[in-house]
Amino acid sequence: MLDKDEKTLGKRQYHIHLSPGDIGKYVLLPGDPGRSDRVAQYLENPVLVANNREHRTFTGTYKGVKISVTSTGMGCPSAAIACEELINIGATCLIRIGSTAALQEGIAIGDLLVSTGSMKNEGTSRFYVPDCFPAVPDFDLTRTLIDTAKDLQPLMKFGFSYGINASDDAFYGETPEWIEKLHALGVMNVEMESSAIFTVCHRRKVRGAMISAVSGNLVTGEVIYETENTKLAEGWDQEIKVVLEAIARFDAEQKQQV
Repeated sequence: MLDKDEKTLGKRQYHIHLSPGDIGKYVLLPGDPGRSDRVAQYLENPVLVANNREHRTFTGTYKGVKISVTSTGMGCPSAAIACEELINIGATCLIRIGSTAALQEGIAIGDLLVSTGSMKNEGTSRFYVPDCFPAVPDFDLTRTLIDTAKDLQPLMKFGFSYGINASDDAFYGETPEWIEKLHALGVMNVEMESSAIFTVCHRRKVRGAMISAVSGNLVTGEVIYETENTKLAEGWDQEIKVVLEAIARFDAEQKQQV
């Protein structure tokens, strides 16, 4: 029987079209390929190293740290593939960035949210762990994200929260009844990739985390579907600034411990 792990580890990867050396150990994971270009604007000397399917990758540096960005596409299946293949060629810290919908009052479009755990309302993680197994990000990396966001919040003027999110499989399957259930459970927000990313990272013994910008609030009804969402776009830029600074701090801390 074919062993996919043995067949792919340390080689050119089938879906993302990347090889060892193409990426840094820190990789940002937006869903939208167009947002890889947005991240690249904040990197020093960014190079487009691959563009295949939904996976668009740039590699550059920030404050001397080699950082890459690879888009995952929408949903847990493609996100899990991207993570597996990135880890195969040397990624050790994977941070999802992107958009999310708020599920609690007091959270507005453009606010930034950091996940402390994900409710697994999807099927991909079932291939890796039992349903009862939690999907949680790396503690140290998440703590650095939270601390960095708090430090930058007064300067950049964004709303900020952290807590448990949900990862759903079906964007249009989220009925009012389903939204109310998540709200009643105290779930902070919902998106479509983090639970699989956290699960794959745990199984592969690397670090995973997520920071996201709020696209709308499904409880208050503050949503924008038909016109340009300028506050969300501002949130994307702010989350990129936060996550890059967090990586620089985290990398410096790790080097001090060696």
